[in-house]
Amino acid sequence: MAASEILTYAAGLSPATYCQLFYVLAAATVLAIAATPESIQDRLTQYGARSSAAGASEEKKGKQASNGPLTSIVSWVTSVGKVPHSWFIHFYIVSLSCSAFWAVQFLRHGTILEFIVGNQASSERTSMTINQVILSWLLMSLQGARRFYEYVAVMRPSSSKMWFIHWLLGIAYYFCTNISIWIEGANSIQYSERRSFDAEALPLNVIFGAIMFLASWSMQYRCHSYLSRLKKYSLPDDGLFQYLVCPHYTCECALYLSLALVAAPKGQLYNRTLICAVLFVAVNLGVTANGTKKWYAEKFGHEKVQGKWSMIPGVF
Repeated sequence: MAASEILTYAAGLSPATYCQLFYVLAAATVLAIAATPESIQDRLTQYGARSSAAGASEEKKGKQASNGPLTSIVSWVTSVGKVPHSWFIHFYIVSLSCSAFWAVQFLRHGTILEFIVGNQASSERTSMTINQVILSWLLMSLQGARRFYEYVAVMRPSSSKMWFIHWLLGIAYYFCTNISIWIEGANSIQYSERRSFDAEALPLNVIFGAIMFLASWSMQYRCHSYLSRLKKYSLPDDGLFQYLVCPHYTCECALYLSLALVAAPKGQLYNRTLICAVLFVAVNLGVTANGTKKWYAEKFGHEKVQGKWSMIPGVF
């Protein structure tokens, strides 16, 4: 296929398709990294205490010499561009900023939103209602505000580092998701007065999704609050942590799954773009949860995590 044909094909894709491709390709990249040898995977995915523990374990077992040149190259690459783990707060600043930006664009019929909506509307067979668009925006804003509050007032400062690629991926995720929550409502946005809710009642799946979101939102806050009070690098074993290694990750998956229900276009069970976001969140956090369980087993003993699910009860 010639370059011109590729560009023509890409130009014909809808904004929602671009968002879906981002999530799927990002998830595939994470899975590809998870399939690499453990010595390489550790350097690409772990940071903070788990990274230090992994490095110490390898050195203790005398693996460094047998890892080969590829591991040395990966180790060097990931040592370049380390940023503080505290930069996680940038994700929520970006999320809140995007929420504010799109709200202004929505209310004032901004040119950027109108351009995206115009490109999306022609490819839509069915659309979210304007009530769903507003509700999805409110819930995403609520999540961004709570996570920002947690990093400012709840979570304890950390001196750990992460590779800048992790940071960039997080920034891209929140930027993309703040478009994904309304992109499948393009037709409704086009013809709405945009000043209030419609009188039309919300479907049951939307109501269920909103309740699920608020429940997950509250449980995740409890998990993060508990972790912030826990002695550093100790084993969490209270509440949901009795049954799951990373229940806060479980809540994160449930949050975005609930948004996919809330934002489901008419006649659909879920929002396809946001389901792709759920795929990425589940894969990304699943790899991290698996590494966390291994780290807990090495540090506290296998019996301490035996019988606990990593992230998804009954599945993983």
